[in-house]
Amino acid sequence: MAARWSSENVVVEFRDSQATAMSVDCLGQHAVLSGRRFLYIVNLDAPFEGHRKISRQSKWDIGAVQWNPHDSFAHYFAASSNQRVDLYKWKDGSGEVGTTLQGHTRVISDLDWAVFEPDLLVTSSVDTYIYIWDIKDTRKPTVALSAVAGASQVKWNKKNANCLATSHDGDVRIWDKRKPSTAVEYLAAHLSKIHGLDWHPDIEHILATSSQDNSVKFWDYRQPRKYLSILPCQVPVWKARYTPFSNGLVTVMVPQLRRENSLLLWNVFDLNTPVHTFVGHDDVVLEFQWRRQKEGSKDYQLVTWSRDQTLRMWRVDSQMQRLCANDILDGVDEFIESISLLPEPEKTLHTQDTDHQHNSSHGEEEVLKEDPPSSILEEKKSDQLGLPQTLQQEFSLINVQIRNVNVEMDAADRSCTVSVHCSSHRVKMLVKFPAQYPNNAAPSFQFINPTTITSTMKAKLLKILKDTSLQKVKRNQSCLEPCLRQLVSCLESFVNQEDSTSSNPFALPNSVTPPLPTFARVTTAYGSYQDANIPFPRTSGARFCGAGYLVYFTRPMTMHRAVSPTEPTPRGDLR
Repeated sequence: MAARWSSENVVVEFRDSQATAMSVDCLGQHAVLSGRRFLYIVNLDAPFEGHRKISRQSKWDIGAVQWNPHDSFAHYFAASSNQRVDLYKWKDGSGEVGTTLQGHTRVISDLDWAVFEPDLLVTSSVDTYIYIWDIKDTRKPTVALSAVAGASQVKWNKKNANCLATSHDGDVRIWDKRKPSTAVEYLAAHLSKIHGLDWHPDIEHILATSSQDNSVKFWDYRQPRKYLSILPCQVPVWKARYTPFSNGLVTVMVPQLRRENSLLLWNVFDLNTPVHTFVGHDDVVLEFQWRRQKEGSKDYQLVTWSRDQTLRMWRVDSQMQRLCANDILDGVDEFIESISLLPEPEKTLHTQDTDHQHNSSHGEEEVLKEDPPSSILEEKKSDQLGLPQTLQQEFSLINVQIRNVNVEMDAADRSCTVSVHCSSHRVKMLVKFPAQYPNNAAPSFQFINPTTITSTMKAKLLKILKDTSLQKVKRNQSCLEPCLRQLVSCLESFVNQEDSTSSNPFALPNSVTPPLPTFARVTTAYGSYQDANIPFPRTSGARFCGAGYLVYFTRPMTMHRAVSPTEPTPRGDLR
């Protein structure tokens, strides 16, 4: 184990743990990391001072682990492994396994402690049953809920002690534990498997679902036919949970490349762009939970565990929390009305906007009402939690290993210098990013000395770069790395054509070889780059099973459309 501090978070490495699950206790003192051989108990107040272990003897990995959410039972936690749940007790620096819950006949998929009753625990399984256990009597479950399909997620309502939700493939069932015979409501929520459920912390009937179909949906289960709003994410969403403050939401995407950062913070009232991206993990985030606030502190801490075997604690200060608030302007209706006139991508409000509004007189408010875009954009330039930070994140994520390319980046000046060598040609270019970038605002490209290509070639390259950048920023996506790749591809095409013409003086002049097409890629906040060598996956097949039935698979209905020959090869699911 190793640990280090940075300005924003604590990083603790557990290189040999191979933990697959993590949970933080309700007091914010300990985290448990669940591996196959050991359970690691980490003191979050001093994570760099070592950890304790609880050994376990099992050939099965732990699928889910969770501390009891009640202060008086804070030293208990439950961990599921295959068809059983073990109850652990951690007190005075030592831990032991207590009783075991056994009743499911197939793998347990999820578990959740009751919010209002410390003795109740619910488990879901592939065997189509959802069991509610009273840990005072562990011989059998006290309530059994039966569904036609196995449940992958189960969550207690945070405001109603009798209500819970389960997910079954792409559907959600709402249950009342007093009426176990059938679900009280049914939501056909997604076309693909639901990976995450979370109830709203303050509103009883609201919940969020995250799915393999690249979206997060928000529901009022009293109106099950139509979702309240949707967050399209363009990649599968592993988890989506409400924050303990304001109206925030944290999502974990399933990125295509491990280097991509997939942990994002959103304002649920403005889902156009995330208000913050947590940059640091080198692999997929497996679990995240909030740590209880210290008395008198305004800051929250987000604790995350990743497949890169690092535990991180991120500080979320009051300024970042206010970016998730719906009442940022504290009732200044005139300013809210002026903001509603802005183009859609520019609706995100930042801390500097709030402070300026608080300090303005009535006359200044009238000026803001008359011309809101210019004042807001000026203040965004100095906002350390807004777009400049996003540009710095893009710089930190860019793949600088592109052939023949050298990039010098200056986030403070919002610019970068690109140098490309290709054969005997050299190109040097200055790229400047406007304050609104990437929200429908493209960067500017300017050739600087020493650049050895002709004026005609410069004009063609500029046109290609502008088209590529516009295509990206219209979707509020970063464009620097796609532009660099297009620059290299086009320059190589020009050089190859020159070489072929000079080697064959009788060759007819023809048009310049077009650059590689810009595909509509599946991307997270900062983009993935398609590998043209990936083989096309199988889209259908059939096989007889042992019971004599013919089992077949095919593409989902959403994919049944004409595929253009210019589209990229889709990626298979590598998990």
